[in-house]
Amino acid sequence: MSSYQELTARQRIPAMFDAGSFEEFLPPSMRIVSPHLAQLDAAVSFDDGVVVGRGKLGGQVVFGAAQEGGFMGGAVGEVHGAKLVGMLQRAIDERAHAVVLLLESGGVRLHEANAGLIAVSEVMRAILDVRAAGIPVIAVVGGANGCFGGMGIAARCANTVIMSEEGRLAMSGPEVIETANGVEEFDSRDRALVWRTTGGKHRYLLGDCQVLVEDDTQALRAAALDAIADIPAGGAPLTLDGLLAEQAMLERRLRDTQGLTEPMDIWKGLGMPDPARVPMLEPDAFLTLAAQYRATPTLGER
Repeated sequence: MSSYQELTARQRIPAMFDAGSFEEFLPPSMRIVSPHLAQLDAAVSFDDGVVVGRGKLGGQVVFGAAQEGGFMGGAVGEVHGAKLVGMLQRAIDERAHAVVLLLESGGVRLHEANAGLIAVSEVMRAILDVRAAGIPVIAVVGGANGCFGGMGIAARCANTVIMSEEGRLAMSGPEVIETANGVEEFDSRDRALVWRTTGGKHRYLLGDCQVLVEDDTQALRAAALDAIADIPAGGAPLTLDGLLAEQAMLERRLRDTQGLTEPMDIWKGLGMPDPARVPMLEPDAFLTLAAQYRATPTLGER
């Protein structure tokens, strides 16, 4: 078993795509870096923290991207976002079979302020454009930094979200919540609490992620192949009915979890017996149990 979490973005791409098939757009040799970081005398990366391009996955032409958590936590700036948007738009132009996003990001790069915010919004719009074109989008979340902020929202714009148990997905990261509201609201040093609240098992039970696998590169690759195959012809684009169903699900979630602050209480509310043992279960045992108690399926599964 090879841990996906321990790989860099440049190691994840060849591990996920068919051997030797990936062609990178705007590689580091082109030295396209953020002008904003240079103005602040901050360190730059020659790929601005993201690898984008196209390759083959199971023999089909698939466009993809991998964010590098080791550079500014995978945060999105102007160039980083533009590379993602350009890749997504090219996927539409070339009628790709699918798009796979290997996401690891803390959200917007604060060094770039409004430019980063605009970039993330453009990434979201581009993902929805790809779906509207009938091309499925798969988001994979399994990096050590998780997927937070605007990229957490972007992940949920995909058809399918695949996570490992070690992956984390949320709007605001633990440190952000603690800084804004105090340690009494959320103790970011309580790692067990962080994973119970934002980790793959909790997100799977709530329906925010559709597939949960162990932290294994080949398992995540196989899950991506299966997810693409499971999406019907035409890519399951967004529809008004689907959006209304999603909204109804969120309203039910808010109602059913009113006043609950501990994930174990939410799991208990779903009907799960002995919720305290959930964090200790291996993925297969967890999925067997979760099949009986998981929340209503979400938009990505329709």
